Amino acid sequence: MSKEGKHLFTSESVTEGHPDKICDLISDAILDDLISQDPRSRVACETLVTTGLVLIAGEITSEGYCEFQKVVRDAVKEIGYTKAKYGFDYQTCSVLSSIHEQSPDIARGVDETDEHEQGAGDQGLMFGYACRETEEFMPMPIMLAHKLVRKLSRVRKENVLDYLRPDGKSQVTVEYEGSMPKRVEAVVVAAQHNPEVKMSDLREDIKRVVIQEIIPAEMFDKNTKVFINETGRFEQGGPLADSGVTGRKIIVDTYGGVGSHGGGCFSGKDPTKVDRSGSYMARYIAKNLVAAGIADKLEVQMAYAIGVAQPISLMVDSFDTAKISEDKIKEIIQAHFDLSPKGMIKALDLLRPIYKKTACYGHFGRTEKEFTWERLDKVQSLRRDAGL
Repeated sequence: MSKEGKHLFTSESVTEGHPDKICDLISDAILDDLISQDPRSRVACETLVTTGLVLIAGEITSEGYCEFQKVVRDAVKEIGYTKAKYGFDYQTCSVLSSIHEQSPDIARGVDETDEHEQGAGDQGLMFGYACRETEEFMPMPIMLAHKLVRKLSRVRKENVLDYLRPDGKSQVTVEYEGSMPKRVEAVVVAAQHNPEVKMSDLREDIKRVVIQEIIPAEMFDKNTKVFINETGRFEQGGPLADSGVTGRKIIVDTYGGVGSHGGGCFSGKDPTKVDRSGSYMARYIAKNLVAAGIADKLEVQMAYAIGVAQPISLMVDSFDTAKISEDKIKEIIQAHFDLSPKGMIKALDLLRPIYKKTACYGHFGRTEKEFTWERLDKVQSLRRDAGL
């Protein structure tokens, strides 16, 4: 965002019980299971859920063996769909599989040989972004939206609000003056619940133990609007109420609509797919450059051709906040970061079963040790090369 004067920006997030997020988590659970057995596994796994049904499909080539029924049911149980009265549960849902091997034409370009360097698993363009709005170097609307639904999930699982069920959503509107957030304009929460709870009690509880715990007091004023379960009831949720598909929440997964997006989703894809590893590397680059003080806001774009190791393009947009030229920034990026699929996988240690944790609450702005692309270990060297 580079608008001048006052303006509003809104981002949303969803809980792990949302149908689309169930699918992301199942796809990444399958990836983790296989990559833990065979780090060279090639996985492109899609999931669809609807009432009483989980369908998994895609292409997998691996020396490991995934017991799909168990992995799927364990994931659904972990999310919280544990009772038949929810209309979808881990014991009674059907699990159907239509998985086949990866195309040998793709493998020929991706696999490393004596004659061929490991290439990108597909063509595509991917973006990384960082800014100074929050301590996570993320846009404030998406960070607050993620924190709201994480808190909503936590108070459900810890029985603080024992009437809650797994599905839920949040939305946060932030008012900006120029490029800086000044206040929260509106907060929206939708929380699935059992039939017995009074709506007045639910709204008061959500405001007290979720919203007031997450939204900073200095960002909340008498004009901030709060909307909680505005239809009046949210009893039916999850796959009973709506179908879900892997990769349908890519804006939730990234920057909440700020900046650009290449279109490729992450979940269910092993790191040879540059949709995933390239997006992680682009975030790693952007975050370290902003943390180094080279720019206050930065977007990095990379593009790849299938079977080709090095990106076919590299773009930097500093939104006129850079302390050095963007051409110099690109030179620094190429000097400090290996942008080949093999180099990105090695630098970020991606051949590990770390992906189920990424499926919900965003792939960026996280502090868990698995999120290696959030490290700030290049800051000093980048500052030195930039002459700062």
